[in-house]
Amino acid sequence: MANKITHRGVSIVTLADGEAMLEHCTSNSIAIRHDDQGWWTCFVGENGEVDNYDQPFPSRDQAIWAAKAAAEFGI
Repeated sequence: MANKITHRGVSIVTLADGEAMLEHCTSNSIAIRHDDQGWWTCFVGENGEVDNYDQPFPSRDQAIWAAKAAAEFGI
């Protein structure tokens, strides 16, 4: 089940395996998703476009810290 927190007015949603990003995230939010490579910090734009960092983080906590840092700057 997706877990949502708000940091500096930005929604940060941690997705469970198999959950669709755009079903749980609104525009200008951040999604944290996991795959075989690691934990990805993904940014959802105003029109539903998704961008992410070049490489995943090794832990969920690191991905969330990166998302919170991005929220400090208003993504």
